Amino acid sequence: MDLTLVAAYLATTLLFSLTVFQVALIAGAPIGKFAWGGQYRVLPRKLRIASTISLFIYAFFALLALDGAGLINLFANDAFVSVALWVSFAYFTFGIFLNAISRSRPERFLMTPIAAVLAVCYLLIAL
Repeated sequence: MDLTLVAAYLATTLLFSLTVFQVALIAGAPIGKFAWGGQYRVLPRKLRIASTISLFIYAFFALLALDGAGLINLFANDAFVSVALWVSFAYFTFGIFLNAISRSRPERFLMTPIAAVLAVCYLLIAL
């Protein structure tokens, strides 16, 4: 199987998992120590809104990965897809750093590797 396809499937699977995680946070699950700096066991309203926004961002990233790998053709402009894939790679690369410096140990140990895998996936798709 093509490495680009593997990267796209892995990225969308991780993003789906993160979506389920964010939905749980929005619903009030006491797992806040894994997100948003780990300051709250249950997220306050402001961070629940941020989690809601992240759902749309994850959906965009997933569609972009699938489009970049040639599994769907949602975005008509190939130049847009190319630039967006590189921006996504930069976003997840920056996410490695942000998660690695989190005050929350659980967030550091869970989200840093996820960001790293997503960064590699988007790099492979962009190439």
